[in-house]
Amino acid sequence: MDLSTGSEYEDFRKEVKQFISQHGEKSPRPGHGSRKEALVWQKLLIDNGYAARTIPKEYGGFGAPPDIIRSRIIAEEFSNKQISNGLGGQGISMLVPVLLEMGSESQKKQFIEQTIKGEIVWCQGYSEPGAGSDLASLTTRAVLDGDEWVINGQKIWTSTAHLADWIFCLVRTEPDKPKHQGISFLLFRMDSPGIEVRPLVDMTGDANFNEVFFTDVRVPKDQIVGERGQGWQVANALLGHERSSLAPPDATQSRLNGVIKMMKQKNFSGERAIDNPVLLDRLMKIQGRVLAMKCNDMRILSARINTNQDARLASMIVKLQGTELRHELEALAIDVMGELGLAYGNNPYIQDMGSWQYQYMYFLGLIIGGGTSQIQKNIISERGLGMPKEPKLEKKG
Repeated sequence: MDLSTGSEYEDFRKEVKQFISQHGEKSPRPGHGSRKEALVWQKLLIDNGYAARTIPKEYGGFGAPPDIIRSRIIAEEFSNKQISNGLGGQGISMLVPVLLEMGSESQKKQFIEQTIKGEIVWCQGYSEPGAGSDLASLTTRAVLDGDEWVINGQKIWTSTAHLADWIFCLVRTEPDKPKHQGISFLLFRMDSPGIEVRPLVDMTGDANFNEVFFTDVRVPKDQIVGERGQGWQVANALLGHERSSLAPPDATQSRLNGVIKMMKQKNFSGERAIDNPVLLDRLMKIQGRVLAMKCNDMRILSARINTNQDARLASMIVKLQGTELRHELEALAIDVMGELGLAYGNNPYIQDMGSWQYQYMYFLGLIIGGGTSQIQKNIISERGLGMPKEPKLEKKG
């Protein structure tokens, strides 16, 4: 991976800085702005190649060839100014890459452009009350009735289901086959008759998760990604994108810049927080880990371009390290605030719209969600390092 730069990349950095200088004030700030403003910002980013950069033009993207250094320059300059790098979410970061790889041409044309522009909001129907870590044990069923699937069952921990227009959902279509072979991957509208959404309040105090119930939900049979019964392959491809999107290093760098700014401004008995040796030591350790995650991200990007490189192990650590790192970073910011760090919700003394406290609780939840840290360590040891599988207890009786 050649990370050397020359005049070509320096000129590109100037272009990015000029864009930020001209348009940066249009960037939505966390806790402010409307959805309309976010969509306008997203379109501006796509039109200039700062979002959906490598997605082909025929599917609504910018259509640029992959370039690791240009991607890093964009990320660095946006995080330096702490401006939004565009919309994210399950549709953009998880479903779109899978559709590009495994979707039909009609599915690509129907969904990708509307998704990257934020015109379609997606949710993910994976976990069930009895199928969390062992996802392949799912029991939500889809039975083919003529030209339609009829779906019955339940999903849980479904993020943004209360806001979503569509869902990508794992269902069991072949009940007589082994559990990994009997699953299919369907796409359908969330306003379909027979869908009920019940909110679940998480530790942030908001209802970011939901229970979703399906009762005789009818879905056109062609709204399936891949072949019937091959949903597990699609699911695994998507989970790889999910784990790398839960705590991206670029967003972490932006938050780190915010902590540094706060530490330079905050004073304790006449001493700046950044001059306090204990807080400074914590900051430097976090800085080192952020840098390591950024280098790891470049390794993964390089492998996507150069198929001779194997970055599977590098991909496996992103969720584990990224979520724990964000939790520690947000905790540092709270400690820097002193007693004001305890403020939450509608407290009149809260700072920065309470984003540090909110993100602290949110990433504590993500250490559990999307596969707990313990599950992630098992994946790394068994699939990444080739270590023996964890022994299973024999069933009694």
